[in-house]
Amino acid sequence: MTSQTPQTPQTSQTPRSSQSAEPAHVGSQPLLHQKGEEAQRFGTVKLFPIGLSYDARMYSCQELNRVLADTQILHSLYKKAHWTVSGATFYQLHLLLDKHADEQLALVDALAERVQTLGGVAVGDPRHAAELTSIPRPPDGSESVPAMLSRLLEAHEAVLVKAHATAARAAELGDDGTNDLLVSQVVRTGESHAWFLAEHLVDTPLVRV
Repeated sequence: MTSQTPQTPQTSQTPRSSQSAEPAHVGSQPLLHQKGEEAQRFGTVKLFPIGLSYDARMYSCQELNRVLADTQILHSLYKKAHWTVSGATFYQLHLLLDKHADEQLALVDALAERVQTLGGVAVGDPRHAAELTSIPRPPDGSESVPAMLSRLLEAHEAVLVKAHATAARAAELGDDGTNDLLVSQVVRTGESHAWFLAEHLVDTPLVRV
């Protein structure tokens, strides 16, 4: 009779590397990959108790979003000019264009918050702004300094024309807040920027009359 060595019972074991990690505490785990329907559609306005009619708020939101889209594109044009400017005036224009870009970005925030204050939805995605803007797209490459400055001036005028018209109509509708924002911030800033840019296009001799 042959003696047999007792067999050790085999157990099903999962390799340690594939074992599930201990679940995190419920209160510390971020809830990722959430999706849902739009809380508010673009182009609509909520009812806010701010003493303005639906028509006034709807008009201002629509037109402010157009100014906002143009201002977002203008800010981007300034940043590209800041990065690609060259030539003898590089240093002063490099600094000036970035200063103007920062001031335009402040206007973007002020315009967007005014739309939200009126109960609307501010255009935020750059791709959406590109659909709404009236400012022509620049070439993908770099341009000469005079061409860049001229492009910026044309963009400024487009914003200013729209801002003047919207401010006047907003005042007629009793929307003093929108009128004040456009006149005291958008128009005054835009006019100042246009002045500084235009003076760089004067063909003035540097060393003799």
